[in-house]
Amino acid sequence: MYLKSEATNTIIIERSRFITYMKRVKSEEEYRNYLAEIRKKHHDATHVCSAMICKNIRRSSDDGEPSGTAGAPILGVLDKKGLDEACALVVRYFGGIKLGAGGLIRAYSSSVSECVKNAVLIEEVSLPKYELKISYETANKIDHYLRNNTILLDTAYDTDVTYFFVLDDEGKIEKIKEFTKGIAPSKIGEEIIEKEVE
Repeated sequence: MYLKSEATNTIIIERSRFITYMKRVKSEEEYRNYLAEIRKKHHDATHVCSAMICKNIRRSSDDGEPSGTAGAPILGVLDKKGLDEACALVVRYFGGIKLGAGGLIRAYSSSVSECVKNAVLIEEVSLPKYELKISYETANKIDHYLRNNTILLDTAYDTDVTYFFVLDDEGKIEKIKEFTKGIAPSKIGEEIIEKEVE
């Protein structure tokens, strides 16, 4: 699973403020650039702890917190949620009350878990790709249906109209045949589509 867009969340634990930023990153360089951007934005923060997962690369940083109390718990949440190409940065403004090792682990884990709940997640799925070649007259009847009930990839206009689309439910083929008086779309392969996770 992947993050569709940047997500943020803030929680307060024992007067300390934990601000989580999450973003999809496709390289370690993107992660480091994002970390630099957040550090600059929160230059007065006590800590900016972080973790990233990108394919087989895993990184984490406690940024001055006791060893193993911040970076590893953040990384653990990314792993548990099944995220890839993701980084989470947790900015901490110290509130004056020490949390202890167990308290820090819970705080950093909770901060990232809450942020994931607010995030829009997507997954890549392989779906059948179809081609439908029909007359302009028939296209006028089915165009609206295809735009609203398939993942329309392209439309080519020549002597006929050719639609290229992906179906997430092959039961829709019968409905297409109703509109086209029996013309069925031809399956021409598979397409990887990003789909929001419910």
